[in-house]
Amino acid sequence: MVVQAQEGRLTTSGAPAAPGARVLIATAVAAERDAVARAFPALPARVAHRPGVTLHRLGDRLDLLAAGVGPAAAAAAVSAALTSAALDGDGDGDGGRYGLVVSAGIGGGFAPGAPVGSLVVADVITAADLGADSPDGFLPVTELGFGRVSHHPPRSLVRRTADATGAATGTVLTVSTVTGTAARADALRARHPHALAEAMEGFGVAEAADAHGAAVLEIRAVSNPVGPRDRAAWRIGDALAALTAAFGKLAPVLESWNRHDQ
Repeated sequence: MVVQAQEGRLTTSGAPAAPGARVLIATAVAAERDAVARAFPALPARVAHRPGVTLHRLGDRLDLLAAGVGPAAAAAAVSAALTSAALDGDGDGDGGRYGLVVSAGIGGGFAPGAPVGSLVVADVITAADLGADSPDGFLPVTELGFGRVSHHPPRSLVRRTADATGAATGTVLTVSTVTGTAARADALRARHPHALAEAMEGFGVAEAADAHGAAVLEIRAVSNPVGPRDRAAWRIGDALAALTAAFGKLAPVLESWNRHDQ
Protein backbone atom coordinates (compact mmCIF):
# COMPACT_ATOMS: atom_id res chain seq x y z
CA MET A 1 0.00 0.00 0.00
CA VAL A 2 1.34 3.42 -0.97
CA VAL A 3 0.84 6.13 1.63
CA GLN A 4 0.79 9.67 0.32
CA ALA A 5 0.54 13.12 1.84
CA GLN A 6 -2.57 15.10 0.96
CA GLU A 7 -2.56 18.55 2.48
CA GLY A 8 -0.40 17.17 5.27
CA ARG A 9 -2.83 14.35 6.03
CA LEU A 10 -2.71 10.57 5.80
CA THR A 11 -4.24 8.98 2.74
CA THR A 12 -3.88 5.90 0.59
CA SER A 13 -3.11 6.29 -3.09
CA GLY A 14 -6.19 7.42 -5.00
CA ALA A 15 -8.37 7.86 -1.91
CA PRO A 16 -9.47 11.25 -0.56
CA ALA A 17 -8.45 12.12 2.96
CA ALA A 18 -11.37 12.11 5.38
CA PRO A 19 -11.69 14.14 8.58
CA GLY A 20 -10.63 12.39 11.74
CA ALA A 21 -8.85 12.77 15.05
CA ARG A 22 -5.30 13.93 15.66
CA VAL A 23 -3.22 10.91 16.61
CA LEU A 24 -0.31 10.49 19.00
CA ILE A 25 1.69 7.26 18.59
CA ALA A 26 3.80 6.41 21.64
CA THR A 27 6.61 3.86 21.48
CA ALA A 28 9.12 2.96 24.16
CA VAL A 29 12.32 3.62 22.23
CA ALA A 30 13.53 5.48 19.16
CA ALA A 31 13.98 2.31 17.07
CA GLU A 32 10.25 1.58 17.38
CA ARG A 33 9.32 5.19 16.69
CA ASP A 34 11.47 5.19 13.56
CA ALA A 35 9.92 1.91 12.39
CA VAL A 36 6.49 3.54 12.55
CA ALA A 37 7.78 6.66 10.76
CA ARG A 38 9.04 4.54 7.86
CA ALA A 39 5.42 3.68 7.06
CA PHE A 40 4.78 7.31 6.09
CA PRO A 41 7.67 8.38 3.82
CA ALA A 42 5.61 10.92 1.89
CA LEU A 43 4.48 12.94 4.91
CA PRO A 44 6.52 16.06 5.72
CA ALA A 45 8.45 15.48 8.95
CA ARG A 46 9.72 17.87 11.58
CA VAL A 47 10.67 17.86 15.26
CA ALA A 48 8.63 19.75 17.85
CA HIS A 49 9.98 20.29 21.36
CA ARG A 50 7.43 20.52 24.18
CA PRO A 51 7.97 20.68 27.95
CA GLY A 52 9.32 17.26 28.90
CA VAL A 53 8.92 15.63 25.47
CA THR A 54 10.18 15.72 21.91
CA LEU A 55 7.60 14.96 19.23
CA HIS A 56 8.35 13.78 15.71
CA ARG A 57 5.55 15.34 13.70
CA LEU A 58 4.41 13.80 10.41
CA GLY A 59 2.09 16.12 8.53
CA ASP A 60 -0.40 17.97 10.70
CA ARG A 61 -2.35 15.05 12.17
CA LEU A 62 0.19 12.47 13.33
CA ASP A 63 2.81 12.80 16.07
CA LEU A 64 5.31 10.17 17.18
CA LEU A 65 6.81 10.01 20.66
CA ALA A 66 9.54 7.78 22.09
CA ALA A 67 8.09 7.85 25.59
CA GLY A 68 10.51 5.64 27.51
CA VAL A 69 10.50 2.09 28.84
CA GLY A 70 7.92 0.95 31.36
CA PRO A 71 4.43 2.11 32.35
CA ALA A 72 5.55 5.02 34.55
CA ALA A 73 7.80 6.61 31.91
CA ALA A 74 5.18 6.06 29.23
CA ALA A 75 2.39 7.59 31.31
CA ALA A 76 4.51 10.62 32.22
CA ALA A 77 5.64 11.37 28.67
CA VAL A 78 2.25 10.79 27.05
CA SER A 79 0.55 12.93 29.69
CA ALA A 80 3.06 15.73 29.04
CA ALA A 81 2.32 15.61 25.31
CA LEU A 82 -1.45 15.54 25.88
CA THR A 83 -1.27 18.40 28.38
CA SER A 84 0.77 20.54 26.00
CA ALA A 85 -1.75 19.97 23.23
CA ALA A 86 -4.68 20.75 25.51
CA LEU A 87 -3.18 23.95 26.93
CA ASP A 88 -1.92 25.70 23.86
CA GLY A 89 -2.97 23.76 20.77
CA ASP A 90 0.70 22.72 20.57
CA GLY A 91 1.59 26.38 20.18
CA ASP A 92 1.77 26.37 16.40
CA GLY A 93 -1.74 26.03 15.02
CA ASP A 94 -1.57 22.26 14.56
CA GLY A 95 -5.07 21.55 15.79
CA GLY A 96 -5.03 21.14 19.55
CA ARG A 97 -6.07 18.03 21.41
CA TYR A 98 -5.35 14.46 20.37
CA GLY A 99 -8.38 12.26 19.90
CA LEU A 100 -6.46 8.98 19.83
CA VAL A 101 -3.28 7.70 21.47
CA VAL A 102 -1.67 4.52 20.12
CA SER A 103 0.76 2.46 22.18
CA ALA A 104 2.95 0.72 19.61
CA GLY A 105 6.10 -1.34 19.49
CA ILE A 106 7.48 -4.81 19.78
CA GLY A 107 6.69 -7.30 22.51
CA GLY A 108 6.59 -10.90 23.60
CA GLY A 109 3.95 -13.27 22.25
CA PHE A 110 2.21 -16.15 23.98
CA ALA A 111 2.34 -19.37 21.97
CA PRO A 112 0.59 -20.60 19.97
CA GLY A 113 -1.68 -17.62 19.36
CA ALA A 114 1.01 -15.00 18.75
CA PRO A 115 4.11 -16.46 17.08
CA VAL A 116 7.26 -14.46 16.42
CA GLY A 117 6.72 -12.02 13.54
CA SER A 118 2.95 -11.77 14.04
CA LEU A 119 0.89 -8.75 15.08
CA VAL A 120 -1.41 -8.38 18.08
CA VAL A 121 -3.95 -5.62 18.68
CA ALA A 122 -5.29 -5.32 22.21
CA ASP A 123 -9.00 -5.64 22.88
CA VAL A 124 -8.05 -5.34 26.57
CA ILE A 125 -4.97 -3.61 28.00
CA THR A 126 -4.20 -5.04 31.45
CA ALA A 127 -1.61 -4.24 34.11
CA ALA A 128 -0.60 -7.81 34.90
CA ASP A 129 1.59 -7.22 37.95
CA LEU A 130 -0.15 -4.26 39.62
CA GLY A 131 -1.24 -5.68 42.96
CA ALA A 132 0.07 -7.77 45.82
CA ASP A 133 1.35 -11.26 46.50
CA SER A 134 -0.57 -13.22 49.11
CA PRO A 135 -0.58 -16.76 50.54
CA ASP A 136 -3.44 -17.45 48.14
CA GLY A 137 -1.58 -16.09 45.12
CA PHE A 138 -1.48 -12.78 43.28
CA LEU A 139 -4.17 -10.20 44.06
CA PRO A 140 -4.79 -7.43 41.49
CA VAL A 141 -4.99 -3.95 42.92
CA THR A 142 -8.74 -3.88 42.30
CA GLU A 143 -9.20 -6.68 44.83
CA LEU A 144 -7.36 -4.52 47.35
CA GLY A 145 -9.97 -1.82 46.86
CA PHE A 146 -7.94 0.55 44.65
CA GLY A 147 -7.88 1.83 41.11
CA ARG A 148 -8.20 -0.36 38.03
CA VAL A 149 -6.09 -2.80 36.10
CA SER A 150 -7.67 -2.82 32.63
CA HIS A 151 -8.63 -0.51 29.77
CA HIS A 152 -10.83 -1.47 26.81
CA PRO A 153 -9.98 0.22 23.50
CA PRO A 154 -12.96 1.12 21.25
CA ARG A 155 -14.29 -2.11 19.77
CA SER A 156 -14.82 -0.66 16.31
CA LEU A 157 -11.24 0.62 16.22
CA VAL A 158 -9.85 -2.75 17.35
CA ARG A 159 -11.89 -4.52 14.68
CA ARG A 160 -10.86 -2.17 11.90
CA THR A 161 -7.20 -2.34 12.96
CA ALA A 162 -7.24 -6.13 12.98
CA ASP A 163 -8.99 -6.25 9.61
CA ALA A 164 -6.50 -3.82 8.04
CA THR A 165 -3.34 -5.40 9.41
CA GLY A 166 -4.21 -9.07 9.85
CA ALA A 167 -3.43 -8.81 13.56
CA ALA A 168 -4.80 -11.22 16.11
CA THR A 169 -6.94 -9.65 18.85
CA GLY A 170 -6.64 -10.43 22.54
CA THR A 171 -5.42 -9.13 25.87
CA VAL A 172 -2.04 -7.39 25.88
CA LEU A 173 -0.43 -7.48 29.32
CA THR A 174 1.61 -4.61 30.68
CA VAL A 175 4.41 -5.80 32.94
CA SER A 176 7.13 -3.96 34.83
CA THR A 177 9.37 -7.05 34.71
CA VAL A 178 9.59 -8.92 31.42
CA THR A 179 8.81 -12.62 31.74
CA GLY A 180 11.91 -14.80 31.63
CA THR A 181 10.78 -18.20 32.93
CA ALA A 182 8.25 -20.82 31.93
CA ALA A 183 6.76 -20.73 35.43
CA ARG A 184 5.92 -17.04 35.21
CA ALA A 185 4.59 -17.40 31.68
CA ASP A 186 2.30 -20.20 32.89
CA ALA A 187 1.15 -18.11 35.87
CA LEU A 188 0.31 -15.16 33.63
CA ARG A 189 -1.65 -17.33 31.23
CA ALA A 190 -3.54 -18.91 34.14
CA ARG A 191 -4.59 -15.46 35.39
CA HIS A 192 -5.17 -14.05 31.90
CA PRO A 193 -6.34 -16.86 29.61
CA HIS A 194 -7.01 -14.47 26.71
CA ALA A 195 -3.54 -12.92 26.79
CA LEU A 196 -1.69 -12.92 23.48
CA ALA A 197 1.23 -10.59 24.21
CA GLU A 198 3.13 -8.77 26.93
CA ALA A 199 4.91 -5.43 26.78
CA MET A 200 5.85 -2.70 29.23
CA GLU A 201 4.01 0.50 28.32
CA GLY A 202 0.40 -0.03 27.23
CA PHE A 203 -1.34 0.42 30.57
CA GLY A 204 0.62 3.59 31.32
CA VAL A 205 -0.28 5.02 27.92
CA ALA A 206 -3.93 4.07 28.48
CA GLU A 207 -4.02 5.73 31.90
CA ALA A 208 -2.69 8.98 30.47
CA ALA A 209 -5.04 8.89 27.48
CA ASP A 210 -8.07 8.23 29.68
CA ALA A 211 -7.18 11.10 32.01
CA HIS A 212 -7.25 13.44 29.01
CA GLY A 213 -10.40 12.04 27.42
CA ALA A 214 -8.58 10.45 24.47
CA ALA A 215 -9.19 6.97 23.12
CA VAL A 216 -6.40 4.39 23.25
CA LEU A 217 -5.20 1.57 21.02
CA GLU A 218 -2.30 -0.85 21.48
CA ILE A 219 -0.60 -2.77 18.69
CA ARG A 220 2.42 -5.02 19.11
CA ALA A 221 4.70 -6.84 16.70
CA VAL A 222 5.97 -10.03 18.32
CA SER A 223 9.75 -10.24 18.58
CA ASN A 224 10.10 -13.19 20.97
CA PRO A 225 8.06 -15.84 22.74
CA VAL A 226 6.96 -15.16 26.32
CA GLY A 227 8.83 -17.59 28.54
CA PRO A 228 12.43 -18.62 29.20
CA ARG A 229 14.74 -15.77 28.28
CA ASP A 230 16.63 -16.75 25.11
CA ARG A 231 18.23 -13.84 23.28
CA ALA A 232 19.16 -16.11 20.36
CA ALA A 233 15.45 -16.64 19.66
CA TRP A 234 14.62 -12.92 19.48
CA ARG A 235 13.79 -11.47 16.07
CA ILE A 236 13.79 -7.75 16.75
CA GLY A 237 14.56 -6.72 13.16
CA ASP A 238 11.72 -8.83 11.82
CA ALA A 239 9.33 -7.42 14.40
CA LEU A 240 10.28 -3.83 13.56
CA ALA A 241 9.71 -4.56 9.87
CA ALA A 242 6.30 -6.02 10.74
CA LEU A 243 5.51 -2.85 12.69
CA THR A 244 6.34 -0.68 9.68
CA ALA A 245 4.17 -2.84 7.42
CA ALA A 246 1.30 -2.71 9.89
CA PHE A 247 1.23 1.07 10.05
CA GLY A 248 1.41 1.31 6.28
CA LYS A 249 -1.85 -0.63 6.17
CA LEU A 250 -3.29 1.21 9.17
CA ALA A 251 -3.05 4.72 7.68
CA PRO A 252 -6.67 4.96 6.41
CA VAL A 253 -8.00 3.66 9.73
CA LEU A 254 -6.11 6.29 11.70
CA GLU A 255 -7.15 9.00 9.25
CA SER A 256 -10.87 8.33 9.33
CA TRP A 257 -11.53 7.21 12.89
CA ASN A 258 -13.24 9.57 15.36
CA ARG A 259 -14.77 9.25 18.81
CA HIS A 260 -18.27 8.80 17.36
CA ASP A 261 -17.13 5.40 16.05
CA GLN A 262 -16.99 3.84 19.52
